[in-house]
Amino acid sequence: MGRALAAELRTAGIRDERVLDAVARLDRARFVPERWRAEADADRPLPIGFGQTISQPWLVAWIAELLRLGGDEKVLEVGTGSGWQAALLAILASDVYSVEIVPELAAAARLLLVDELGLTNLHLAVGDGALGWPEEAPFDRIVVSAAAPEVPAALVEQLAPGGRLVAPLGPPEGPQWLHLVDLDWEGRRHDRDLVQVRFVPLTHGGAAS
Repeated sequence: MGRALAAELRTAGIRDERVLDAVARLDRARFVPERWRAEADADRPLPIGFGQTISQPWLVAWIAELLRLGGDEKVLEVGTGSGWQAALLAILASDVYSVEIVPELAAAARLLLVDELGLTNLHLAVGDGALGWPEEAPFDRIVVSAAAPEVPAALVEQLAPGGRLVAPLGPPEGPQWLHLVDLDWEGRRHDRDLVQVRFVPLTHGGAAS
């Protein structure tokens, strides 16, 4: 399990006990290719194939803290990848809708997350995450796992009043910033940059299916 990783993240400054508990319940090694499993608890991104990566554990945990999940939220994740963040979100929230553009990654994630881990509150689709999942909108929280030049308009439109969105913004070669969007209860948007980051670029394709 991920108890050792959770302990390392606590030492590194992660304070949300629910986030740390979710990390402790998952073995990150199950979410990386076999050749990288010995490094699964290292605090760095690792390749998962198809030009994609599983993000640095500290950054994923910190983003989960930023989402302020109490357990009742409906969350949209753009970029399922290998599924580690999706699994964390499924533990932390009521329902998670995750969209992945690479069919092979989506199929592998479904096998692990649904068939093996039995996360029944996790809903997966293949498609262009920049379009969101309009049939299931609005979402209380949205997290984007790849960088775009700006926050996709469709995602802001699918964010519920009082909701929060976290996304990396910037060109593929940088600089990129982790960006926070808060939508107040009157529907007014409040934006701010947090820290510099490095993510793979957000790619585009067909609608979710």
